[in-house]
Amino acid sequence: MDTNRHRPHLSRRRILKGAALAVVPYALLPDARAGAQGAVDYPPAEWQPATSGNYTASDRPASYAVDRVIIHVTQETYPNTLAIFRNPQKKVSAHYVVRSADGHVAQCVREADIAWHAGNWDYNTRSVGIEHEGWVDQPVYFTNALYEQSAKLTAAVCTKYGIPKDRDHIIGHYEVPGTDHTDPGPDWDWVRYIRLVNFA
Repeated sequence: MDTNRHRPHLSRRRILKGAALAVVPYALLPDARAGAQGAVDYPPAEWQPATSGNYTASDRPASYAVDRVIIHVTQETYPNTLAIFRNPQKKVSAHYVVRSADGHVAQCVREADIAWHAGNWDYNTRSVGIEHEGWVDQPVYFTNALYEQSAKLTAAVCTKYGIPKDRDHIIGHYEVPGTDHTDPGPDWDWVRYIRLVNFA
């Protein structure tokens, strides 16, 4: 133990300031999560930002009209997907990720910005990309909670941008021109999903 260290002088003013802070109710102090929660466009979502090198900053819909929602399946776990979006070497992101078990939603890119999810620049500029935890050949990941919470998110996006809630405007990644992806795959229940979107 260093006993030769200089000890700070406790002035009357310093003591009074400390005492005043001690009686301030915690409710009056800023919430440490306030900045993160304020970043989301969809209030139930948790902010889990992608690295800025994995999307293009923009000011949509002023810069580009938003007229599509693109449905994806991650081919990864939820935490691994978030880690991929934070890795600047991956050059990929989506606006949202929906967890399989409980439908929890993470927002990774602001809707005003262009996520790199479709593999087609034109479609990236005009869409909101929603990833769903799971694999195209393992429908057990498409839980009731995942469908229900994703449908609420898609309905909110469609309402915000005036996007019709139909299969012409809510599309799968496999429907993007030039893609080699197959998600969300043949086990994705489009009839159920569009119905849930319309009743959300």
